Amino acid sequence: MSTVGELFSVAGKRALVTGGATGVGRMIAEALAMGGAEVMIASRKAEACEAAASEMSEAGHAGRVVGFAGDVSTEAGIDALVAEVAARGASLDILVNNAGVSWGAPLDTFPHAQWERVMAVNVAGMFSLTRGLLPALQAAAGADAPARVINIGSVMGTLPVAEGAYSYAVSKAAVHHMTRILAQELAPMHITVNALAPGPFRSKMTAFATGTEEGAARVGQNVPLGRIGQAEDLAGAILYLSSAAGAYVSGAILPLDGGMSAQAPSHLFANTP
Repeated sequence: MSTVGELFSVAGKRALVTGGATGVGRMIAEALAMGGAEVMIASRKAEACEAAASEMSEAGHAGRVVGFAGDVSTEAGIDALVAEVAARGASLDILVNNAGVSWGAPLDTFPHAQWERVMAVNVAGMFSLTRGLLPALQAAAGADAPARVINIGSVMGTLPVAEGAYSYAVSKAAVHHMTRILAQELAPMHITVNALAPGPFRSKMTAFATGTEEGAARVGQNVPLGRIGQAEDLAGAILYLSSAAGAYVSGAILPLDGGMSAQAPSHLFANTP
């Protein structure tokens, strides 16, 4: 049997993390670099990716990080990103589909255009990028060491809570369902497909609520475990799903939400005669 270090190691693996310059994506990229992987991060802002990659590489992690531009909001952008990854190597061990967008507005004014935009990036973009990178994933895959696709969903895709982010919440539910579909279809190729469903973490998307210590504490009061997520929480989950430890897991939607998805009435029969 492998040692604990070997079990959770991603040393020598090649990974792509979309939206990896900030927030959840950066936490994931840094965790993979800590585990020894060669990590590519891509987003629409090449300069931000290059700067983040430089900072992570200078941190002394076992792996290394490189950053470049990559846009998953259009078919042309996805094709260009697939070509860029292919130019850097024939195989890809780990694909983390993290890039995503959101929009918030009241029900009676929520714009149709933001359904199209959010679904295009969060669902269609994720699907098309995964499809485009299948040859690279298959090149890395083996029966005992499958390639990995890890999609970033959300607790808002699990619970019927929108708080004005209607298209975002529905898109993340779609991500969870797509994860299960692709897990079934890609299993014969020795590719596992799983999703993380995070609760509140600090990111650009949640900065309006978690950008200060006081705000983060207030949001944490709505979480059963009493706090928002931390980088270490993401690191443990991503290394599990990416390493030998998670090689037999596919089609899972892993809650990373401090117990939010397991909330239930505490007094179900309190008002019965």
